[in-house]
Amino acid sequence: MKQKIANVTLVVRDYDEAIAFYTKTLKFDLIEDTPLTPTKRWVLVAPKGSSETRLLLAKADNEEQQAAVGHQTGGRVSFFLFTDDFWRDYRQMQTDGVRIVRPPEDQPYGTVAVFEDLYGNQWDLLQPAN
Repeated sequence: MKQKIANVTLVVRDYDEAIAFYTKTLKFDLIEDTPLTPTKRWVLVAPKGSSETRLLLAKADNEEQQAAVGHQTGGRVSFFLFTDDFWRDYRQMQTDGVRIVRPPEDQPYGTVAVFEDLYGNQWDLLQPAN
């Protein structure tokens, strides 16, 4: 049997501001944006060239979900964005105003920095060691 994780839900405050951040700032592709109801959409984004896991941007629609925006993992790194060129992507993030939480460092597993998305979720930008 072969399985894979297709989508991971990220609770967001607003569809359009989240799409703008992920597509314009992080340069992700907008895979799908389908209206389901007058207030609910099926929105998928993914890093350029990614063919596996995608982010499902889900608009918070009650107080409990609103409280989770930006805090889905209690302050831990939530997501891991692998890259084939750390310094290219890191410099682009700096140019685009992405908030860097921890500066680059070399680790046995690769070069890594921690950044925040527009809601404060923490991400690793990571170029794995060869």
